Amino acid sequence: MADKRLFVLDTNVLMHDPTALFRFQEHDIYLPMVVLEELDNNKKGHSEVARNARQASRFMDELMVNISTETIAHGIPLTQGSLSNSSKIPSGNLFFQTETLEASLPSSLPGSKSDNTILGTALALKTQQPERSVTLVSKDTNMRIKAAILGIHSEDYRNDQVLEDVELLYRGMSEISDDFWEQHSKEMHSWQEEGRTFYRLSGPGVDEWYPNQFIQQSDEEAGFQAIVRNVVDGDAIIETTRDFASQNHNVWGITARNREQNFALNLLMDPEIDFVTLVGQAGTGKTLLTLAAGLAQTLDEQRYAEIIMTRVTVSVGEDIGFLPGTEEEKMTPWMGALMDNLEVLTQSEHNSDWERAATNDLLNKRIKIRSLNFMRGRTFLNKFIIIDEAQNLTSKQMKTLITRAGPGTKMICLGNIAQIDTPYLTETNSGLTYVVDRFKEWEHSGHMTLLRGERSRLADFASEML
Repeated sequence: MADKRLFVLDTNVLMHDPTALFRFQEHDIYLPMVVLEELDNNKKGHSEVARNARQASRFMDELMVNISTETIAHGIPLTQGSLSNSSKIPSGNLFFQTETLEASLPSSLPGSKSDNTILGTALALKTQQPERSVTLVSKDTNMRIKAAILGIHSEDYRNDQVLEDVELLYRGMSEISDDFWEQHSKEMHSWQEEGRTFYRLSGPGVDEWYPNQFIQQSDEEAGFQAIVRNVVDGDAIIETTRDFASQNHNVWGITARNREQNFALNLLMDPEIDFVTLVGQAGTGKTLLTLAAGLAQTLDEQRYAEIIMTRVTVSVGEDIGFLPGTEEEKMTPWMGALMDNLEVLTQSEHNSDWERAATNDLLNKRIKIRSLNFMRGRTFLNKFIIIDEAQNLTSKQMKTLITRAGPGTKMICLGNIAQIDTPYLTETNSGLTYVVDRFKEWEHSGHMTLLRGERSRLADFASEML
């Protein structure tokens, strides 16, 4: 019993991840009564938080079936929960607060506040059960700071973290050494299909590549760039990339300004790749490249019926309040990036005002703006879907969106994981980080991290110095 830890859960943990109840393996979980009150206060509405609050309550309701009052007092086994058939079956117990626990909080922390009531409960449990390790788990940084001041051991909820360090995130590109061809030339075969050059090779390091990962020599001037098409039993098939830096191969008038942009366009223009993630700082060209590829494949090649663009409506400053109009009109203020990039893509000194107006009218019919709030239950057929600011999505929201894709649909997620505006999300548990890591081994997905800003010398200097 002594080695079984007791975790006191803050409400925000369950509202962030309802399955947290089943994520503590052999350890026990304690829920203060005020946590149930807060879940009840947050259960109404269509937001992700409200859905999570309702799901957490449903999980607890399932655990309470045919449970006696005596069993509740001694702990409800978590083995009978909805996730009990998963690979890691929790063997701990769930305890509810069934009596008032007295704890001496400092006078500066009144017990009427919910956070301080939870702190008081954790402090009382620590005093009541000195033989056990009592830990408060909270997503709230200030809550953890107050717990440390009171001498309560506290931790962040880390089960949903994809990586320990964001620096380990897959970048979509690998550099090969200068002696690469010497090491791999013995069993190498090359051929051409429809004007494309392929190589089959084996040797050291090949089995560490991922499908649709780009490889290039460390010397950028050397010029060799390829994409990994397949890796089976230590053998890899690679294909030389298309050169979108040349004006002859421009995409809707846009050319790649650096190697990462060229790699991104290779992914965006490939019909065999259904899911693309582009990560990079502001000004690296994520939205512009994606829109150019979408327009080229929707209007010129007729590969997709229309472009659908959406994003998370998280304000940087104060909220501007409710907006009148249709769904598209309500989303317009959030789509400044779309409008700015469309202006770049449609401007031409040779076009008259009438031609520009006709172009804009055509684009308005083929580019639709949609809200994330109305995505549940929908299926998109033959659509080119762009999810902007994807770093502000949770892993569950990302799953909800990606599973909307029907046959013939391509989905692109754009974002900067260093610029997260959603509470309780970090670089290591963002939905964008989650899908980059989970999709890297799938043969119909691709990822690229864009490194260089291409906006202006002012923007580049500001990104570096401010």
